[in-house]
Amino acid sequence: MKEAMYCSNHDGYVYCVLCPHYCKLPEGETGRCMARKNIGGKLYSLNYGKVTSYGFDPIEKKPLFHFYPGSTVFSFGTFGCNFRCDFCQNWQIVEDSNLYVEMDNSQLLELSSINGSIGIAYTYNEPSIFYEMVLDLAKEVHKIGKKNVMVTNGFLNREPMKELLPHIDAMNIDLKSMSRSYYATLCKGSLEPVLDTIKLVSGETHVEITTLIIDGENSTSEEMENLASFIGEIDRDIPLHLSRYFPHNRMNNPPTEIETLERLRNVAQKHLNYVYIGNVWGINNDTTCPSCKNILVRRFPETKVVGIENGHCSNCGEKVSMVL
Repeated sequence: MKEAMYCSNHDGYVYCVLCPHYCKLPEGETGRCMARKNIGGKLYSLNYGKVTSYGFDPIEKKPLFHFYPGSTVFSFGTFGCNFRCDFCQNWQIVEDSNLYVEMDNSQLLELSSINGSIGIAYTYNEPSIFYEMVLDLAKEVHKIGKKNVMVTNGFLNREPMKELLPHIDAMNIDLKSMSRSYYATLCKGSLEPVLDTIKLVSGETHVEITTLIIDGENSTSEEMENLASFIGEIDRDIPLHLSRYFPHNRMNNPPTEIETLERLRNVAQKHLNYVYIGNVWGINNDTTCPSCKNILVRRFPETKVVGIENGHCSNCGEKVSMVL
């Protein structure tokens, strides 16, 4: 355990102000995230140094397609989340606080530098819920010249995000829907803080967005129009990943139709220069130049940069939004 940041004490309660839930915790109570607890009038992070899953992943698996394409990143997560998504893909490690191995930051730092890894991806569960560990590690990762990647639901208050942001090189943010009721019902959270996070971090670090598409829940062309136009008004070059849903956890809806994903990609491409489809074998996810359609990054059979020279399209000279 480690004493937690972003909290205050009033009237015998500890108030956690890390995320927009603003949990009010009496003695012995744990927050909605399952990872922050009032012990003796102080707030403690319960998952500091407790790793539930780790491995070496292609950066594209985060997914990040415009950040060191073709590279490998060491990835790990702990337990806990401030959402309770009915469709959570990692619910076993998120909700079971007893399945972990203890690893100190020096061990994780060492792993970040082997197997060709470019650094650390904080992922698998919600990294803002092991905020203190991410902040401590991210500073050390930068000291050795490596990169920090955060895969997040974006449900974090502005001040902690602003403190963390200088130490994060890339973020993939889940924008699950543009519907308040979707967030409240299926995720047990709220939409506006996520939108605020996207606006806050864009332009300060490399950002990509993922939306898991579920037929009948967030699959209308009108909603995708709203979602893609919101992102496009910030920056048309922000990549959007439309991910295919499969039944998991508490949701048994049938898998998303591939035709749905293709239709929504066509809608999103009116507002965004780079839209990809995830969780579908054989789909064409090459990165092409928005101006001349020259292939910039070929992604099958292996990821390879083929059409970028000095940050520009090798065919027409268009500036490419890509971290290489």
